[in-house]
Amino acid sequence: MRGVLLCCLVALAACQNLHYDLTLNPKKTYDYKYEGEVSFGLNEPNLAESGVKIRCKAKISGVSNQTFLLQISDLEFAEYNGFRGKNDYNASPKLTKRIAAELAKPFMFEYTSGHIGDIHASADTSTTVINIVRGILNFFQVTVKTTQSIYELEEYGIHGKCQSNYAIEEDEDTKVWNITQVVDVTNCKEKAAIHKGMVTAVEDKLSKERGESVVSTMRYVYTVKPTAEGGLITKAHGLERQFFSPFNVKGGTFEMQAMKELELLGVSNTVGTITSGPMESKGNIVYKFTDVDVHFPIMMQNLDNPMPKAVELIKHLADDNLYSIADTTTEDIMKVYQLMKVIPYEELELMWKQFSQNPEYRRWFLDLTFEIGDAKVLRFLESRFQARDLSPTEAWQTFLMTIEHLQATPELVEKAKAFLKMPFSKSNTYLWHTVVLSYGSLVYKHCAYYTPCPVTAVQPLLDMATDALRRGEKDEMVLALKALGNAGHPGSIKTIIRFLPGVAATPVDLPLHVESAAVQAMRLIAVRDPHTVQDITMSLLLQNKLSAEIRMLAFMILFDTKPSMAVVSTVTMHLLDEEDLHVGSFAYSYLQGLARSWTPDNHFLSTASSVAMKILAPRFARFSYNYSKARHADWFSDKFLVGAASEFFMLKSANHILPTEIMAKGKFHIIGRIIQLMELGIRVDGLKDLFGTSIPGFKGDFSFDDLKAVFRVLQNWEKMQDDEPVVSAYSRATGQEWFYADITKETIRNIITALSPAAGRSSLLWAVMENLLGGASWHFTRSFLILEARHAQATSLGLPVEISKYYNALTAVAVKAKATISPQPTEQLAQLLSSEISLETEAFAGNTKDFWVFYGINTDLFQCGSEFKSKVSTAVPWKFTANINVAEKRFELDFPTCKGEIELFSMRSDVNAVSRNIEEPDLAKATPIMLTSDPTESRTSNIWHPSSKLCAESNSYGVGVCAEYELKREYYHDEYPLYYFLGYTDMAVKVVPVQTVKPVDKIHLEVTAGPSSHLMNAHQLLQNLRSLSKEAMEKMNMSSDSSSSQRKSQRDQNIRMDAAAPEAVFNFKVFAESQNQKPEGYDVAVYYTPEANAQNAQLIVSQVGANTNWKLCLDTSLDARVKAKTHVRWGAECQTYDMSMLAAAELNTTKPKVEVKAQWTKLPEYMEEISRRIERYIPGMAFLYGFYRENEENNKQEVSASIVVASKDSCNVKVEFPEYTMYREAVHFPRPSVQFQEYLKNITSSVS
Repeated sequence: MRGVLLCCLVALAACQNLHYDLTLNPKKTYDYKYEGEVSFGLNEPNLAESGVKIRCKAKISGVSNQTFLLQISDLEFAEYNGFRGKNDYNASPKLTKRIAAELAKPFMFEYTSGHIGDIHASADTSTTVINIVRGILNFFQVTVKTTQSIYELEEYGIHGKCQSNYAIEEDEDTKVWNITQVVDVTNCKEKAAIHKGMVTAVEDKLSKERGESVVSTMRYVYTVKPTAEGGLITKAHGLERQFFSPFNVKGGTFEMQAMKELELLGVSNTVGTITSGPMESKGNIVYKFTDVDVHFPIMMQNLDNPMPKAVELIKHLADDNLYSIADTTTEDIMKVYQLMKVIPYEELELMWKQFSQNPEYRRWFLDLTFEIGDAKVLRFLESRFQARDLSPTEAWQTFLMTIEHLQATPELVEKAKAFLKMPFSKSNTYLWHTVVLSYGSLVYKHCAYYTPCPVTAVQPLLDMATDALRRGEKDEMVLALKALGNAGHPGSIKTIIRFLPGVAATPVDLPLHVESAAVQAMRLIAVRDPHTVQDITMSLLLQNKLSAEIRMLAFMILFDTKPSMAVVSTVTMHLLDEEDLHVGSFAYSYLQGLARSWTPDNHFLSTASSVAMKILAPRFARFSYNYSKARHADWFSDKFLVGAASEFFMLKSANHILPTEIMAKGKFHIIGRIIQLMELGIRVDGLKDLFGTSIPGFKGDFSFDDLKAVFRVLQNWEKMQDDEPVVSAYSRATGQEWFYADITKETIRNIITALSPAAGRSSLLWAVMENLLGGASWHFTRSFLILEARHAQATSLGLPVEISKYYNALTAVAVKAKATISPQPTEQLAQLLSSEISLETEAFAGNTKDFWVFYGINTDLFQCGSEFKSKVSTAVPWKFTANINVAEKRFELDFPTCKGEIELFSMRSDVNAVSRNIEEPDLAKATPIMLTSDPTESRTSNIWHPSSKLCAESNSYGVGVCAEYELKREYYHDEYPLYYFLGYTDMAVKVVPVQTVKPVDKIHLEVTAGPSSHLMNAHQLLQNLRSLSKEAMEKMNMSSDSSSSQRKSQRDQNIRMDAAAPEAVFNFKVFAESQNQKPEGYDVAVYYTPEANAQNAQLIVSQVGANTNWKLCLDTSLDARVKAKTHVRWGAECQTYDMSMLAAAELNTTKPKVEVKAQWTKLPEYMEEISRRIERYIPGMAFLYGFYRENEENNKQEVSASIVVASKDSCNVKVEFPEYTMYREAVHFPRPSVQFQEYLKNITSSVS
């Protein structure tokens, strides 16, 4: 009994000495087995995947109470690439050896109460290997609370500082704890992640509420055994899953699955003293990124000794792309981009010395330096600017693209300021513009990464604006304001206000284009400081004395701030009393577009605009395009999280007939970002003042008299002001203005002088002519990495998962030409007008666009994941001889026949499971994601494999055009949007040779123009041509066995037609010609046959060749009674098919009306089928626009429409079809401008 009691007491004492707080005994050695695996795919059967697996043994020994040594041994590294159930992991001996060599060195770490402190390793251990060690040690980063079974907290781990949720379960028998930890890796406060690219894309938080493109989960399960020293992890398992889609994750996703396990093999007492070599701190448990810019996820190459490799590739690119684009060009370009990033500055200078004397190599080298993106490229450019060994064009292009790709760090922003002070920067107008605007763009990107953004970054631009205002330099004011607009720094508001009318504390009288630049300088600040911008723009809008243009621009910027319902209501109430109809029309049309918006960024603003539009509709709804307008159209798909928007703005004023400014821009919405695409704008300050409020003699019918009236005004261009631009234009990309130019009177004067027929040997055109006479060639190539967007974050294995998008464009143009001129000009260019000019040319123009999306692991040692790759190519080679005779108004082109297949357009894409490693970069694996079909397997239910080829061929010309496509999709019918795009795609448009009936030497195209000299009416013309054609055919048939009789018949026909037929105003011929055969093809002739009260024209298309009489005859007539008629006949001698159209207007009545009518006697079957389809489609669409249908039988071969004025502001519309009639009454007119109303009065009075 005493023995039993003693045992119970001993057991009780032992239980009380057991602890669960995680700890390691510094006097013991712990042996663990570790395995980590990560894979990427779609998690669907029969779709390829890729991944890597790491196995090793980990020994942890104590050095001191809180310091421990980690030793890694028995490393195994394997790669997987293929299909589950068909392929297995393959060992990578070379890479295993390389990683094992670094892991063999011991690692030291601090450990206290379940938390990892600093990690130490030898100095030469790579960050990639340290991160793998972090993945192992992260199993020991656990917070155990013995007083709670469920708890949550924020703590550091390999993913950063993240929220963790714990749940503890105890095994009653063994007293072992099972701890489950779930980490919110999506919303970490200090996340181990990097973002690169798309800085200028505005974040759209409302879009994220509709769906996400990336979702991650992380769960750990620990088995903790209590001991006297503390809790001991005997087993641990981690499972991390990430779901990614380029669209919405609800519509199908790629999946990353990362699993790792740790199992205790044994615990022993530490024997002897543990020693290690010198070490340095590598940081804490949080994952560390290094050299991310250097390691491209879409390729892997050895970066040792990069300069010779880059030199060889640049020469190869230049030589292979002189007259075409080689297939491997884009891949080689990406290799050079990567090599240039690791080439030191001194070697860049050596490469410049080597390439600068060769134009082709020089251009390629400068283009490929763009992507370096760090301090050495700025230093290289600074050397070029100081040496002045770049042309102005080379300088502004290189600087523009370099700043576009430059890292926006504080150090580089500071270094970029030096270019604002260099004399070479100001040596050329466009170079100076580029330097200043690009610096503004750099500040914008800098402020996107560093918040709050220091005002010192934008201070040089503020000083420039202030100094220009003080000195009254208008051009410098505009430049500085545009650069401040690019910078979008809230600290520049005070300076911008000084240029704004009605807002500045000290008003300054400035030109309208300067004030316009000041208002637009707030466009990006509207996002960063919306409240301040709202106050300023509201003040501008409500000042009626300001110019209409400034107020309308202020309205645009105000709504860029996404104002609240209260602000929109305030604006609406003021617009009800607006006196300037242009401002009212612009505001209403702007609100009307927003009210119809479906994009997430306008979700709330659309509702407010809809209410405002209804309030303003009675006053502004029917204003015509003669008033200022804003147009907005957009589309958005929640399924894809993708959308697009386009905007058009036309700003006018009551004092000018021409618009003051026209702007157009587009936006692209994708996965929570708004990318501002190309924006174009034009101002016509000088022209606007030249034309004034009206054009003398301009009737508004766009006749030749109207063109002459416009031309008479333009002849007075010398009266325009010298200090004001005639026309100004600008362009913005991704919201950043990169180019603008002013056309002044001096520019116009120089253009007129250069193009004048009186220009002599000193003119530019004369130099071009002399080059062509001696034979000239010209080459242009430009590679541009349009997009590099990368997002990388840590995984639990210590490997970075990356989502990257790359978009590269390459354009190439090459021309060889030689001219012959007889006689050659000796003094003036005007002598060319009486010469015969022959030009032989051979050329190529092409473009390729390559797009990659990579999702996977990307390190300096290995890569694995899923990769989408698409290539879109266009190629247009040509060779022809041109003959031009201006005096005879004749232009001829001769093309050689098509000898081989020419691919004009192609689009190819595929998705691959990829695996690469640095030890064997040339043995990279890329497995198409779809399993290659096996004829012995019956797998067809999930496969969609359409293909088609359609060709249009001409046996006469020996050429054809073919369009073909082939698609391969799997799980396409599962209705997941992602699967619509995944798989193989091949589309192409080709020009192909075709077997001709007769030999063809060349294709001859001829255009001649001349006045009509023999006048006759249309009926006489057609009858005469028809009779002559019949006679010729009869003679040819009678003499078909005699070539001489044939030629005589042709000559007789030509003589008779020359004597009896009028001369064509315009003649166009396309013939297939050979030396011994009669030409075949088509002849198009246009005739002008005016009569007393009508203007008539005829078009005749004739097929030329033996045994053919097909023709198309088109007769048009416009008489003085405002009536237009068109009669079309085609077929044999224009007799087979017949159709006519009539349009008539009756204005001199109490109820003016317009009638349009189409009649036919016989149509081809396909046209009748199309007509029937349209007739069935119209009623439904017409119903949406308020039309009514009346079922009544009308003329079976006629469609007519009439518009009758019902009142001063409405009309009745009626459309009659063979089976029914559609009508609507009281359709409101748009409200015309005052000028247009006067024009209608003049028309009515003239008719009466």
